[in-house]
Amino acid sequence: MGGIKGGKLTFKSTKAMCDALGVKYSDRDKVKKILAELEEGGEIIKDGQGGYATPGQLGAFRGTVQGNERGFAFIIPDDKTAHDGDYFVPRRALNGAMNKDIVLAVHKRGTEDEAYVVKIIERGQKRIVGTFERDKRAGYVLPDDRRFDSDVYVPLSLCMNAKPGDKVVAEITSYPKNAMVGGKIVEILGESGDFYTEELSIIRSYGLIEEFPTEVEKQAEEVARQPITLGRRRDLRQLLTVTIDGEDTRDIDDAVSLEIDGENYVLGVHIADVSHYVKLNTPLDREAYARGTSVYFPDMVLPMLPKALSNGACSLNEGEDRYAMSCFMVFDGSGKKLGCDICQSLIKSDHRMTYTEVTAILEGDGQLEGKYADVAPMLREMEKLCLKLEKRRKAAGSIDLDVKEAHIYVNEKGEIVIPDYERSVSHRMIEQFMVSANESVAEFAFKRKAPFLYRVHEQPSPEKASTFFTFLRDLSVNPAGNVHDLQPKDFQKILNEVDDKPYASVVNRVMLRSMQKARYCEENLGHFGLASGCYCHFTSPIRRYPDLFVHRVLKKLLAGDDAGARKAYAPIAREAGIDTSERERRADMAERDVDDLYKVVYMQDKIGEEFDAVISGVTNFALFAELPNTIEGIMRLETLPQDSYAFIEEKFMLKGIKYTFKIGDPIRIKVAGCDYGNMRVEFVPII
Repeated sequence: MGGIKGGKLTFKSTKAMCDALGVKYSDRDKVKKILAELEEGGEIIKDGQGGYATPGQLGAFRGTVQGNERGFAFIIPDDKTAHDGDYFVPRRALNGAMNKDIVLAVHKRGTEDEAYVVKIIERGQKRIVGTFERDKRAGYVLPDDRRFDSDVYVPLSLCMNAKPGDKVVAEITSYPKNAMVGGKIVEILGESGDFYTEELSIIRSYGLIEEFPTEVEKQAEEVARQPITLGRRRDLRQLLTVTIDGEDTRDIDDAVSLEIDGENYVLGVHIADVSHYVKLNTPLDREAYARGTSVYFPDMVLPMLPKALSNGACSLNEGEDRYAMSCFMVFDGSGKKLGCDICQSLIKSDHRMTYTEVTAILEGDGQLEGKYADVAPMLREMEKLCLKLEKRRKAAGSIDLDVKEAHIYVNEKGEIVIPDYERSVSHRMIEQFMVSANESVAEFAFKRKAPFLYRVHEQPSPEKASTFFTFLRDLSVNPAGNVHDLQPKDFQKILNEVDDKPYASVVNRVMLRSMQKARYCEENLGHFGLASGCYCHFTSPIRRYPDLFVHRVLKKLLAGDDAGARKAYAPIAREAGIDTSERERRADMAERDVDDLYKVVYMQDKIGEEFDAVISGVTNFALFAELPNTIEGIMRLETLPQDSYAFIEEKFMLKGIKYTFKIGDPIRIKVAGCDYGNMRVEFVPII
């Protein structure tokens, strides 16, 4: 539809379009209407002179804007295969686009990764959370998210009696060109600076809602009241079964059992049958899909399903009959899997145990062993099987990264508690059992060629792998492997080589940064980190929608209805993978931001105290250091000993004439302050 003139693209005029379509120019309004619809959807692009061309003719690609508080932005392309990485966009080239907008952009010739926006397809921000201010004529909302490059103008008649300094939610009503964004206030959250107001502000900024629609709550309560009957399920209520979770867990979606058959282990992983209650395309299902996952904060949970199901009918509570999907796996004495049997079942958990209790029993706590005398022998056999499975998975190349994750909670006194990081044998045991079940279910579906949602983790990009290898060589670690075709064993060998070195933790951290993020996909692309050729998420359907999707497909396959599975789920698998991956990322970011808020509050009364830390990040403007409980603080360049510093990015190093700081180095710090605006703890080094 477009033409090239003198090696340059020319846009087709409306008249040229009419001629090409065989339409009289006098009837051009009909053509203009069609062209306007195509332009609205991003199918074609209109230039300033009223000409048209396709995105393909312009070399345009579709992507999402990721703003920056300094005014420039990046575009994350939808198609990662066409360009491995993001595009940089200067402020002048944004063409009115803002953070989270979906746009069409063109790669700027003569640059490696710079682009400019040619079309805004969809505005990404429907609502903004921020602080309300006003003058005599109007109100204004100053966004908390500094990547959104505009205050929001609010007429006084649409301010809902908000007072200056209030945290509010503003619904955006207009994006006028070359003018301030317009909006109206739809919710007043509380006074800016109040702890719970700030937490609620973060939750709202990610579009998360605490309450369920009345229709959804009502349906959940109705289905939860259904009587439990055996039907055609396998009756496993006499099988010795336990759940093992954290002390504060309320939505218990997995239980385990273990029997010894000669020299073999028969491991049972029993997962709450959420799909029995949540049927496809019901109000319950649509709400669960929209949420995608439960979101966990230190003082609350925003569940994917209403409590009538998440804490009630679906939760595998001790001593109560519950519907389940059971996966029995037979392992020989070396931990090799010999077979797998999946079924719908009815179970009754004998004990609701915690990681702390199980670890104590395995470490010889006689009192607890007496309390759980009926299951203690089984727990010891489970530990043996866990060690065998770990050994086999390690031999296959599984990458067991030791990266700390904070466990923040609020105790009975209302105090914030952040204990030092711990990963006990009981945690590892449940991890191994769940991974084995996830792998077995994925292999079962893959062999049947069923539509499915796999959990995929692709190879690191050559660019990130090269940077990581350069970093290793500076530590005198010589990595093996081809950066263009890395294998899990290549990374595992690196971890083995540095295991007893003082910089082992930092190698773990930098390795993690070099890897791709796992996601959900309708194609089986394997899982690099687990060295698994076929993997899915099956074990947490109460809190993850992809697991619910997997359960529904499984039921069709177990009933022999492969055709029904393809008809119902093949058309929606790809979109479900994209949507649930995005909702997982949203939940992760919200959890991280709220955790950061809690860390700042927790450290407030520790200002002036000294701690041992490890340098966890190096930039051209600051160092970051991490305490043993995972709290990270910033040390700005001006707080470092006076020196002439050069930032060496590929070596994660700030090098001076007298002082040099690099990631992984131990450092003594003093807590200097808490920046609530940026949710950062501020340290100063003690040199």
